[in-house]
Amino acid sequence: MSEAGQKKVTVPMLEVTGLKRTFDVSAPWLNRVLEGRPRSIVRAVDGVNFSINKGETFSLVGESGCGKSTVARLIVGLYEPSAGSVNFEGYEVGPLTERKKHRDIQARMQMIFQDPYASLNPRWRVGDIIAEPIRFNGKIKGKAEIEARVGALLAQVGLSPLDAKKYPHEFSGGQRQRISIARALAGEPEFLVCDEPTSALDVSVQAQILNLMKDLQRKLGLTYLFISHNLAVVYHVSDKVGVMYLGRLVEWADTESLFASPKHPYTRMLLDAIPDLDMTGRARTPVAGEVPSPLNPPSGCSFHPRCPLANERCKREEPKALPTDGGAAACHAVEEGRLPPWKAQVAA
Repeated sequence: MSEAGQKKVTVPMLEVTGLKRTFDVSAPWLNRVLEGRPRSIVRAVDGVNFSINKGETFSLVGESGCGKSTVARLIVGLYEPSAGSVNFEGYEVGPLTERKKHRDIQARMQMIFQDPYASLNPRWRVGDIIAEPIRFNGKIKGKAEIEARVGALLAQVGLSPLDAKKYPHEFSGGQRQRISIARALAGEPEFLVCDEPTSALDVSVQAQILNLMKDLQRKLGLTYLFISHNLAVVYHVSDKVGVMYLGRLVEWADTESLFASPKHPYTRMLLDAIPDLDMTGRARTPVAGEVPSPLNPPSGCSFHPRCPLANERCKREEPKALPTDGGAAACHAVEEGRLPPWKAQVAA
């Protein structure tokens, strides 16, 4: 076959397959023996699959404790997977042994943390904080060159090069998050994991940071994994969205499809809880029930204790992800055609 007749295969920048992470939270061995208690294992991430193409923003959403941040830490190497794989442009980088073989790939991935107050060393000047990954990278050497690069990075995120001489406590929360973004960009990454980067900020400051991140993505060709519980924010920044519940992805689709026609009852529940800022008269329905304990998850579909569509099959059989318009959903009601119509609405 000629080259013109061959189809060009696009390899995702990041591909996560069967990703799992468990944590042993058992009491000490002697306590378990004396009290006759078994081990306690938390399945924080339980078989997650998704992929992100270059230049895209893929968002993970869900209630607190669903495993979003654990997925983020698994991808950048702060945790090691219990099972499954993390592939970056076709190279396996999940286990720590593999990451050591691919240090060049690891350098292309950086993380922006949730709390700008805790993620910056209070004893270091801002210039030293941003310069650390530059020195580690080794591409720029010499004090004057590094200082010039730090100044350029500060200007790129909307701060002054003179701010390099200051300490983190001299800045507001939004300014500290700009410093965190500058530090992440210092290593010249291509892939950024953003773990709720605006949740600790005021609403007006959130918009500024999100606009900055979108501008940087456009200018630098960045790819984002965006972690959030704010669906209104996710709607405006994402190309694709994955919805997590109790360590699993229950639905994923391109943003327009998921917000216009959500399939999984949990996704619908989250969307119903978004405030109606457009004053359309739509009733806001708070998310009902509580997330079950990950130490003792429900049988079958883990969402069935809170699901209005649950039946006996949902209680005993774990659903498999099936293709939907623009994505996939793991729900027996979707498979069986028991899903009621959805009134399309757009997040504010």
